[in-house]
Amino acid sequence: MIPEDLRYTAEHEWVSGGDGGTVRVGITHFAQDALGDIVYVQLPEAGTAVAAGESLGEIESTKSVSEIYAPISGTVAARNEALGDTPEVINTDPYGAGWLVEITPDDPAAVDGLLSAGAYRELTES
Repeated sequence: MIPEDLRYTAEHEWVSGGDGGTVRVGITHFAQDALGDIVYVQLPEAGTAVAAGESLGEIESTKSVSEIYAPISGTVAARNEALGDTPEVINTDPYGAGWLVEITPDDPAAVDGLLSAGAYRELTES
């Protein structure tokens, strides 16, 4: 379950878009599966500046609390408000309704520097 049209990080975030506008960010199927049942998500407010590789929020599951890392630097344009009431949608639809935030990148080309689906597949299979 690694969509070919997305980019990925070694920390198991995915990124879609990157055409010069905003990019959508979420966690991968691999990550949600490892976390188990997600019960709470803490996300930044729109307008928050984020830096690539730094924490932008947390995901709490029945097993643990994990950091969410910004895949690229930029400004949060939106967060998925629906996750406040239904964080478990990340478990059932991590690449769709379970998205986390949208970021306006400082450098749209930074998305191209993230892992391809093939490279992410190799990472998760090793």
